Amino acid sequence: MKKKSKTPFALRIIPVIFPWIERLTPNLANRFFAHLFFTPIGYSTPQKELKSETFAEKFILSVNGMQIQCYRWGNAPKTVLVVHGWAGRATQFRRFVKPLIQSGYQVVGFDGPAHGKSSGKSTHLNEFLTVIQALENRYRKIDSIIAHSFGGVASLYAIAEGLKVNSLIAVASPTIADEIINTYLKALGGSLKTGKAFKEFVLQKYGKPFEEFSSLTFIKRVPSDFNLLLVHDDNDQEVSMDHPNELIKIFPQARIYKTSGLGHTRILRDNDVIREVVTFIRSHSSES
Repeated sequence: MKKKSKTPFALRIIPVIFPWIERLTPNLANRFFAHLFFTPIGYSTPQKELKSETFAEKFILSVNGMQIQCYRWGNAPKTVLVVHGWAGRATQFRRFVKPLIQSGYQVVGFDGPAHGKSSGKSTHLNEFLTVIQALENRYRKIDSIIAHSFGGVASLYAIAEGLKVNSLIAVASPTIADEIINTYLKALGGSLKTGKAFKEFVLQKYGKPFEEFSSLTFIKRVPSDFNLLLVHDDNDQEVSMDHPNELIKIFPQARIYKTSGLGHTRILRDNDVIREVVTFIRSHSSES
């Protein structure tokens, strides 16, 4: 029996048609690319993640008209916030929950705008920022953040904007603006011409170049004594080692914990990674 593909149908068909659209109607391709860039395509939630929801206190947070599905595991004075990546979910951090609770923390997560069980069809970095800031207001003090992929960019943005946390653990997080666009182009079969048009679109719409919304820019506004751990796999096909290496050039105080053979998402379920992350949080935690 043929194994059913886990890849959403849209992600299988778009790379087939996009190059044709780009060749025949470049302007349409430019608009389509911009639409896709801000529109997460959801994957089905594995059963083990669904089970982790049953152990959480679930609540809805209203933020700027958005209905954000949030989760809290445990009930300790110190809070660890988990921030998922693009097309991800809060429950992807399920393996971190028990070790953190045992270490004296409660774990808070959310499905980002247009993700999981939250409202919306499309989203962008500023909306993730407002959700993180709203959760800071709710819990008064967030001790640490564990963030995956795009979530690392959003978390570093929040810290650059004044969020006070003791540490950030950015797992498989991109930092290089051009490489982020190139990854999307590669996935869609698009050309550099479309990438250039997208950068012009961002500049016109948001008043800043795309590079200004990258971790390499945000890290320049982070306190020099900030505790930052970069967790990355040398076999990550989505975010290469160039990303943490470039960030280290600007912020050499950061630590890199490198793994091998885990890829982009399985890294969140690795016992050694979880142990390293929890140890890092505990070693830089504030007193309750």
